This record gives sequence, C-alpha cells and structure tokens, in this order.
Amino acid sequence: MNLLEAFKAQWSLRPWWMNLIFGFCLYMTFIYMPFDLFWKPVAEDEEIWFGFTLRGWWAKATEPLHWLIYGAGAYGFWKMSRWMWPWAAVYAAQVTVAMLVFNLVDPEGGGLVAGLIAGAIFLLPTVALWRARGRFQVSRDAVIAREVADE
Repeated sequence: MNLLEAFKAQWSLRPWWMNLIFGFCLYMTFIYMPFDLFWKPVAEDEEIWFGFTLRGWWAKATEPLHWLIYGAGAYGFWKMSRWMWPWAAVYAAQVTVAMLVFNLVDPEGGGLVAGLIAGAIFLLPTVALWRARGRFQVSRDAVIAREVADE
C-alpha cells in the first residue's frame, strides 16, 4: 500500500464531519497548542474552561490540560478507539454548554442570543458524536484490511 492509499484508507474510517473534528484535533495538538504554550506571551494568554475565561498565568498553567485533551482526541480519532465513545460526545457537550455560559458571563460574550446560536451550532457535533457509537466499536485495522481486500 503506497502513501496515498494509506491516507485514503485512514480518512475512510470516519464520515466527513468526524474527519473535520479529527483535523481540528490534529491542528490544535501539533500547531496551535505548542504556539500557545511556548510562544504566546503570558499577558495575551486566555483559556476558556466551562465557559469561564482564565487569563495570564492561570491560562498558561491550564494550557497543558487543553493540549492533553486535544492530543487524546487526535489519537482517539486516528485509531477510532472505543474509549472515544462516549468521551468525545461528553467533551463536545461541555463545549456546547460552555459556549452558552461564555456568552452570558464574559464581557466579550455576545449575550443570550449569541450563546444560544453558538450552543446550537456545537450541539450538532455533540449529537452526531453521541450517535456514532458503532463507528468506535469497529477496529481501525479491520476497516483498513477490508479496504485493502476490496482492491
């Protein structure tokens, strides 16, 4: 199997919307979080946890936790690990609630309407991840083997 076939097989493990989430986790793990942790000045640092904004050193101190979460998500989606269900959906649900809370309590938030809109947008992947239990039950190697056998 050449590199292009391996890439196609890997991305065929998930529906398009799950590949978007996987891609986001990869971006956050390998590009944004290292920048945020090692290059962004402490004075500019912000981290959102459960809808509440931490700034400065409190934000910098919690960045490794976000890095760990995104890294676990990237690994879990790559391997389509069974433990991703229900944890990916639970995390997405927390983000959904955090979007509402942030818009209600943070001075930079947009208020109730903005919170409801943001929450509704993030509710879509939350529900999709919750309903995707079966996708995490099939081993990645079995799917790749099936793809190769079909060629």
